[in-house]
Amino acid sequence: MLGPIGFGTPLVLLSLAALPLLWWLLRALPPVPRRIRFPGTVLLSGLRDADPIARRTPWWLLLLRIFAVAAAILAFAQPVWQPAAPTAEGDALLIVMDAGATAAPGWIQSRNRAIRAAETAISEGRPVAVLTADGPGDEPLSFGADGSVAATLRAADPQPWPGGYPADPAAMLANAPQGSLRTLWLSDGADHPNRADWLAELTSLGPVSVFPPAVPPLALHMVEDGAQPLLELSALDENAPEIIAFGPDPQGVPRELARLQPGGARISNGVVTRPIRVDLPAELLGRVTRLQVDGVASAAAVVLGDDRLRRPVVALIGDGRATSEGQALLSPAHYLRSALAKSARLIETGLSDALTANPDVIILMDQIGLDADGALADWVAGGGLLIRFAGPRMAADPNLGAEPLLPVRLRPGGRDMGGALSWGEARPLAPFPEDGPFAGLTIPDDVTIRAQLMAEPAPELAERSIATLTDGTPLVTRAAEGEGDVVLFHSTANASWSSLPISGLFVGMLDRLIATSGRVADEDTPLPAGGIWTAQQVLDGFGRLSPVEDPAPVEAEALAEGAQRGVPAGLYTSGEQYMALNVGAPVAPATWPGASIESAASPGLPLAGWLLAAAAFALICDTFGSIFLRRGSFAAILLAMVLAQPNPSDAQEIDADFARAASEFAMAYVLTGDDELDEISRTGLTGLSLTLTSRTTVEPTEPVAVDLETADLSLLSFLYWPVGPDQAIPSADAYLRLNRFLRGGGMILFDTRDADLAGTGPDGSDDLRRLAGPLDMPPLQLVPEDHVLTRSFYLLDDFPGRYANGDVWVEAGAAQDGSVNDGVSPVVIGGNGWAEAWAVDDRGLPRFAVGVGFEGERQREMAHRFGVNLIMYVLTGNYKSDQIHIPELLSRLRQEELR
Repeated sequence: MLGPIGFGTPLVLLSLAALPLLWWLLRALPPVPRRIRFPGTVLLSGLRDADPIARRTPWWLLLLRIFAVAAAILAFAQPVWQPAAPTAEGDALLIVMDAGATAAPGWIQSRNRAIRAAETAISEGRPVAVLTADGPGDEPLSFGADGSVAATLRAADPQPWPGGYPADPAAMLANAPQGSLRTLWLSDGADHPNRADWLAELTSLGPVSVFPPAVPPLALHMVEDGAQPLLELSALDENAPEIIAFGPDPQGVPRELARLQPGGARISNGVVTRPIRVDLPAELLGRVTRLQVDGVASAAAVVLGDDRLRRPVVALIGDGRATSEGQALLSPAHYLRSALAKSARLIETGLSDALTANPDVIILMDQIGLDADGALADWVAGGGLLIRFAGPRMAADPNLGAEPLLPVRLRPGGRDMGGALSWGEARPLAPFPEDGPFAGLTIPDDVTIRAQLMAEPAPELAERSIATLTDGTPLVTRAAEGEGDVVLFHSTANASWSSLPISGLFVGMLDRLIATSGRVADEDTPLPAGGIWTAQQVLDGFGRLSPVEDPAPVEAEALAEGAQRGVPAGLYTSGEQYMALNVGAPVAPATWPGASIESAASPGLPLAGWLLAAAAFALICDTFGSIFLRRGSFAAILLAMVLAQPNPSDAQEIDADFARAASEFAMAYVLTGDDELDEISRTGLTGLSLTLTSRTTVEPTEPVAVDLETADLSLLSFLYWPVGPDQAIPSADAYLRLNRFLRGGGMILFDTRDADLAGTGPDGSDDLRRLAGPLDMPPLQLVPEDHVLTRSFYLLDDFPGRYANGDVWVEAGAAQDGSVNDGVSPVVIGGNGWAEAWAVDDRGLPRFAVGVGFEGERQREMAHRFGVNLIMYVLTGNYKSDQIHIPELLSRLRQEELR
């Protein structure tokens, strides 16, 4: 040891004694002399060389060479920064490794430390045993001094269940050799069952050295909270990493859906706890399959999602908006909101919008006149739960007996039992049936019903009644409709007909009903009372999910005990039931009385590589120093090579967008100087690019912005030029490039964007004539009915944009003559505002309105079809009008028929 540095082969350091001799030799050997040939040596007689060659090697060059040799010698001595402390000879070594899920973040460092300790002990002939604390075991430890110990450590991995130690350390250490037992404990920093007993036993047998974790442990787990899914991050440091929600996107591709920020920290006994509310939209939350701590590869940092992760979505329909605070507090919706706010996500909207949101439960408050075969009926038949509440409107309906989507047939008028004009008294509730959804709920004595809707007597009435009054009349009835259910409360959702809505029983009854929906898993019963479960996918210790090839059946009682040896964390199924078993749990810090703690810095850092790199760098510097001293031809060549490098500022730089356009198809637009107009052009071509990608084999890249004064148009094939009133006229050089672009097969789409009010024919508007006048324009004509542009991809009669009915002009005769540019018109002129019709925002939605209602969307669709036809026309030419080969093809067909 030399301070904090240890050496694997210290005898190599003796070579450093030769460094003074090397210094003397290097000084004694001067550099190679330079040879100067000159025929007139007589004329040089008596002259002195103004720049003589050094007779000795300069001191700075000698120092570089000595440094290179010394660094190489030190590297071959295998120096190690802060090597592990050696153990005394004759001591047996026990390596204890925390190998539960919380050990995964620092596993690589811990395993490397254990392997080095085992190999050192075995090389000295000392017996070694390994205890991986990944769950209780009862086999006594076996001490040996062969290579199997290191091989076992290399194959070890953290497990997807909590770590733990056997209950009887003395029995496990029965085979320990006589004498002192040294222990290397590689801890994950967290406390585990029976750890304190093992520490007390091992400290009594010999010294215990603890290697702390490179990364403090943490665990992510879900806690019970009725308002919304709530996670809790438990850690031994104050870092607050983000929580990433993963799940499939609308196309079914797994990806990151959202990032959640931890809340404020609570510190208790060294443990930092942070809550994380999973406050996501219902549609997004329903797709979450995995929540994971960002940057932590550990099964303890993963929460797998199942149906229990999300709150049910309940739609409240039919109460309307109250006009005063007093009305709001008396409305049925107020009582339902108060009852369901902590257990469900509520949406209040119309019936059609609610069905579009596809909620788990729909609640109708005193609604009548439903459609027996409408969208609501289809939703219920598909597995939805419809809960209806009675009210004055239903009671006053003379056709109530024919009302659809009711569990029982009702009598109009209702029944008043506790009003001022009634002879009866308010009725209490009868005990709930033991096999019903409300079984076990306590009925308060003060809950009474003053009015109700009466059901028509029927044989199935008793079977469909899930809550009744003491006189036997039904209060809540339920009937199946397809895959779903319809439930009716025969009283109101407010306190006008009963005291039920102001009691805690009302909350329990609604929670029970919502839990019975086929779309919602019951959070109160995370596991069934029995049954056999099968693992479909399981986590490894690093939090990676993989399928199970030959899963072993697991009883529900074993799953209820949590992840353990033989029951790893993962996704399990039983019939149609589906659940996630997670491993995360609150962590507690480990304490180490009687043990020594190694430095938290990573011990045993090899320095040989760094020293060899320093030696190589010194030799490179020596080479350049020798070249400088010689000042010969090699230096001149090197200087010439440096000076010959091209200057990037002098070379013509090619814009990255134009380089992309050379290798991939990209549409371009002219920069007009108007930022708003340029943005319309960019988003318009972006929208057209998306349409081409989704409908054709053409996949354009991002549009290219073109500055006519500097751009190289030879790499482009299509240029969109919006005509504005304030555009500056390009220079003569720009028009030369534009004419060369048109003659080389390119196309310019001029768009005056004025609905053709000024005319876009051969004369054109003033702005068009001003900008397009210097161009080498061909004769123009209106697009003929048989032009290729009308059928290159879609069959079109007109070419609308944001505006319709405007004329579109192309080169005259281009449809018939394909000898120039393959029949492609070099210019297309119109004023329909195509970019506005194509334009989309960052979400892919249209930026500008087109027309009104359905007709407007139809016009936008036709604008996109024109864009597709235009680009296909640019790329393929007149292939659909090619008549050259038709006679030859017909001749071959006749020959085939004659054969």
